[in-house]
Amino acid sequence: MINITFPDGSVRQFEKGITGQQLAESISSRLAQEVLAISVNEQIWDLTRPIEADASIKLHKWDDEEGKHAFWHSSAHLMAEALQALYPGIKFGIGPAIENGFYYDVDPGETVIKENDLPAIEAKMIELAAKKEAIVRKDISKGDALQLFNDKGDEYKTELISDLADGTITLYSQGDFTDLCRGPHLPNTGEIKAIKLLSVAGAYWRGDEKRKQLTRIYGITFPKKKMLDEYLVLLEEAKKRDHRKIGKELELFMFSETVGKGLPLWLPRGTALRLRLEDFLKQIQRRFDYQQVITPHIGNKQLYVTSGHYAKYGKDSFQPIHTPEEGEEYLLKPMNCPHHCEVYKFKPRSYKDLPLRFAEFGTVYRYEQSGELHGLTRVRSFTQDDAHLFCRPDQLKDEFLKVMDIIFIIFNALDFKNFEAQISLRDPNNREKYIGSDENWDKAERAIIEACEEKGLKAKVELGEAAFYGPKLDFMVKDAIGRRWQLGTIQVDYNLPERFELEYTGEDNQKHRPVMIHRAPFGSMERFVAVLIEHTAGKFPLWLTPDQVVVLPISEKFNDYARKVAKELFLQDVRVTVDDRNEKIGRKIRDNELKRIPYLLVVGEKEMETGVVAVRKQGEGDKGTMTPEEFAAMINTEVAKMMNVY
Repeated sequence: MINITFPDGSVRQFEKGITGQQLAESISSRLAQEVLAISVNEQIWDLTRPIEADASIKLHKWDDEEGKHAFWHSSAHLMAEALQALYPGIKFGIGPAIENGFYYDVDPGETVIKENDLPAIEAKMIELAAKKEAIVRKDISKGDALQLFNDKGDEYKTELISDLADGTITLYSQGDFTDLCRGPHLPNTGEIKAIKLLSVAGAYWRGDEKRKQLTRIYGITFPKKKMLDEYLVLLEEAKKRDHRKIGKELELFMFSETVGKGLPLWLPRGTALRLRLEDFLKQIQRRFDYQQVITPHIGNKQLYVTSGHYAKYGKDSFQPIHTPEEGEEYLLKPMNCPHHCEVYKFKPRSYKDLPLRFAEFGTVYRYEQSGELHGLTRVRSFTQDDAHLFCRPDQLKDEFLKVMDIIFIIFNALDFKNFEAQISLRDPNNREKYIGSDENWDKAERAIIEACEEKGLKAKVELGEAAFYGPKLDFMVKDAIGRRWQLGTIQVDYNLPERFELEYTGEDNQKHRPVMIHRAPFGSMERFVAVLIEHTAGKFPLWLTPDQVVVLPISEKFNDYARKVAKELFLQDVRVTVDDRNEKIGRKIRDNELKRIPYLLVVGEKEMETGVVAVRKQGEGDKGTMTPEEFAAMINTEVAKMMNVY
């Protein structure tokens, strides 16, 4: 017999070799029908895998990420099985589950798989799923695995196997399809009821632009057709909210092949919005005693060697800049933190000087492969709302809590009320990925956990997701249509102060190392604006929107009065524009509502004679007439109420 510990702490005895499926059946038949995977001692397993020793377990249903992961991972294999049947000789790269669905990278040889081929692949998947094929796990030696995939002529799998240690390799088979895979998977394909293949893209093998470009097919599946129908409606809404589409319509930003891929150009309206966000954060930072600094866009290569960034990211960054002086190399700045360490070292520091809080809207550069670029969310040049706090160890938790307060203020101001927190810690089984001593890591991890407990913030713990120099607290925001975005981040770092030999003189007159906190509430201005556009569908809060008001003269005869009204509003800090096109008023109203301008002021003969404006509010229609002074007072009061709340 073995002891099985359940999530509520209860312990029951079962026969050795019991499976997750059998455990679920021992609780209830309904649970057995709904469960998709099991955690055994915090490792995700197949439901059919025997448990041979005492273990702590948790059963996962569709609502759990682990359950979805097993479902979509199995769906990737189902798609691969269908592709193998439809395209004899096709070769397979990798096919993981992702946040929403799955993909598989394949090499179809001379055949080209296009979007209009997807319905036929879907149909084959449905046919195979209906057979309820068992998905069977098998341990295999490295030699046998290499032999198997060599015989199939699948060089992508043999390359992957070559990187694996013997004794760690598993295969999964269903029907005529066998794949190299760690799992976990569903017990059989019959659970997969609703299937939609979404798109076809190109992807370089192992992310290397010098390797062959494979065909990447994206898809999503569900256990019920109703779920798929709801998701497809969500996809249509997401298309309407696409920040690239809205950004173009509202003239916020652009890209130019001449300037370069992944290098955004901010247009005047987008710049106004972005600067207002920056000003908002700067006001908050002043309340928390931050000091603004400005650092260069490049730095000596040795700076990033010292920080550890070059060893970790050098091969994936823009290559060094060589100056006319022999041996002198610079890098485009990939991070602001090494520069801020040097600012700290400018002069001797005392324990009385701490904490020091240096903030910068610093533009950094990272080389993203062209296939990974996506609007403002994946770019090669972006501006971080970066700050680095240097404090004594006894100040760490209090400073961490204050940074959390700043993030909550921003989320509230921009209506991101639905968010989750994630504590990202080291991978205990792969510590060579990280720099610094175990003692410092333990202290940093403990500080984050205690700060979350003190705030009453329920945070999910993820092993292996820490930055290479320290653990972090990340905030995942859900937007208006339920999508998750990683935005704010706070990181605790004992290691860069060691590497840069940062010091302060303590009360004991001895030298001590400060602790460093990295924080970016927005994350990057580019990504944050993209998420904000899609969250609001371009209807920004009144305090933030580039144009709060547009004045619409009924005909050209009233253009002068429209400009007079606009000038009066401008002098009272209202952001206003005039639409003096020679168009009918109905067309002007429709066009400016499409531009998401909150207030439309219509002026004609009656308004000019009485010195008023006819007010329309976006989404609410007519609001009556008032003088420009009354309107300015109303709109400024509305903005003031918003800002006072924050």
